[in-house]
Amino acid sequence: MASPEIDALTQALSRLPGLGPRSARRAVLHLLKKREGALGPLLAALTAVEARLTDCHICGNVDTTDPCAVCADPRRDARALCVVEEVADLWALDRARLFPGRYHVLGGRLSALEGVRPEDLAIDSLVRRIEAGGIDEVVLAMNATLEGQTTAHYIAERIERFPVRVTQLAHGLPVGGELDYLDEGTLAQALRARRPVA
Repeated sequence: MASPEIDALTQALSRLPGLGPRSARRAVLHLLKKREGALGPLLAALTAVEARLTDCHICGNVDTTDPCAVCADPRRDARALCVVEEVADLWALDRARLFPGRYHVLGGRLSALEGVRPEDLAIDSLVRRIEAGGIDEVVLAMNATLEGQTTAHYIAERIERFPVRVTQLAHGLPVGGELDYLDEGTLAQALRARRPVA
């Protein structure tokens, strides 16, 4: 049987997304076996992040600097703004290195069932950023869910008075996807968004 401290570490890790009790136990055993090469550096990294972690006052990203690395990067196109639901969405899009602009994190999506209203999200600060000028395009990168699309529609209505082009991510067939395995909603969206063969 493990000590209370090791049990506490296992329980803490098991609460992380994607890690259950068994995976957490395996991770703890690995950390204990490789304590010089794994446990020490992990502890140092966690301590450093905890001491400096902050929310970017411009976009809502989580980083160790304010403004965050994305907002502070002078190579970013300040005229293009991509609106996402969560920080994880920002990180996923930025990892692809395909969007040259800046981001805005809403902190969730509208949901009547969960009681999430427009004032619960960073929509007012988004409107203020657009109102300040200098933005030519707003990309609504909401998830392809009912709540995500409702949020995108609400934002589009809120910013329609500004002289910005409002676009959204394309939805449809994934690269490498087989039609037989796709759900009806994905197929319907792919058919609606069909385009001429080049």
